[in-house]
This record gives sequence, structure tokens and C-alpha cells, in this order.
Amino acid sequence: SSLRQGQEVRRKEYTFNNPNVVPQELVFRPAPIVVVEGIFVFYFEEIAKLLDLKVYIDAQEHVKLHRRIVRDRDERGYGLDDVLYRYTNHVAPTYEKYIQPFKDDADIIIPNNRHFENGLAVLTGFLKCKVAGQL
Repeated sequence: SSLRQGQEVRRKEYTFNNPNVVPQELVFRPAPIVVVEGIFVFYFEEIAKLLDLKVYIDAQEHVKLHRRIVRDRDERGYGLDDVLYRYTNHVAPTYEKYIQPFKDDADIIIPNNRHFENGLAVLTGFLKCKVAGQL
């Protein structure tokens, strides 16, 4: 709500438990449009109630798993067994409990199985109209 009141907000960067990375301080300034992203954004009511437009980016399970395997292998150095264990025992249950139930609260759902250009174009058009005062 500080941004809505015209105040700058400072937060430490999220580094996913990486001890080799020193988190940078991020500065968020008030703007006509503020994008808030994160997998738990809808779960936290104090955040969700501040959102004027809720966009949910969705993908099929096999697509999400494939992307996670590639990312965790390439960026985090995890082996396949470790990635599959985490996905099965932590990621999927957490998604089902804390993320998926809020999908129906979204104003727009953008599929992201192969690409999301069409959905992004619709969203961009809406935001341009909003900034121009046409909505």
C-alpha cells in the first residue's frame, strides 16, 4: 500500500537460498502501473486485496515439470532424482494447497504451455488503455 500512497519501497532481492549470492537492495517507485509477481501473491489476502487486476499464468503439469528439471539442473546444479523428489513431495503438494485454489480468483488466465504472446498482447493492450485513461 506504500506504493499506492506515493512512497518508495525497498526490499532485499530473493536469491533462493543461494549462499554465494549477496542479495541486492531493490527499489520500487510509485508508477501508474505496478506489477506484483510471485507464485504466492493470491494466497496472501493482504496483498491480493490491493490488486486491481489479477493475472494467473498457467501451464500443463508436464510442461511445468520439464521447465523445473531444466532450470534446477542448469541453474542450481541439482540432479534429476533430487528434482523429481522435490517436485513430487514439496512442489506439487504446495501448488495444490496454496496456489491452484486461487486460480479461479484471477481476472485473466494466460496459458503458457508453448508461448504466451497472445495473452500478453491482450494484457498489454488493456494496460495501455488503462494508462491512457480509456478504461
